Amino acid sequence: MIKKQETKKIKDERIEKKLFECEKIKQEYLTGWQRARADFLNYKKDGGKRTQELLKFAVLPFIIDFIDILDSFEIAESKIPIKIKADLHIKGLLQIENQFKKFLEKNDVKEIDVLNKEFDPSTSEAVAEIEKKDVEQGIVVEVSQKGYSFNGMVVRPAKVKIAK
Repeated sequence: MIKKQETKKIKDERIEKKLFECEKIKQEYLTGWQRARADFLNYKKDGGKRTQELLKFAVLPFIIDFIDILDSFEIAESKIPIKIKADLHIKGLLQIENQFKKFLEKNDVKEIDVLNKEFDPSTSEAVAEIEKKDVEQGIVVEVSQKGYSFNGMVVRPAKVKIAK
């Protein structure tokens, strides 16, 4: 009878050892699965952010075209004689210019303010230097073409004249 108990005990030990190994392997698989699931969820969340960033820059060519149209309106407005600016037809055209400005502002397109500030080559392009005695050298004294930023990125640098 001792032999049966010993063999049963040995079998029980083997089964317990096998069960312990299975539990260990199961825990490794579970941990690996949980890590993979968390990685996938993070990837999915980051994918949405990447898509949003891509969409922001997909509209960039349209934004630049709208800026060019706005420039044309501003040039046309500057050529209109003061005595006819009160005309309803002219006011209607100028309202379209305002709509373009509001559209650009709503879409995070901002005019870069450079006038009377120190020249910054990251936001402006110097097209000329002007002799100005009452202004410190390197200060922007005239803006030939406005610059714009989109989502904090310069999409068109301002063309400026600086004091020398």
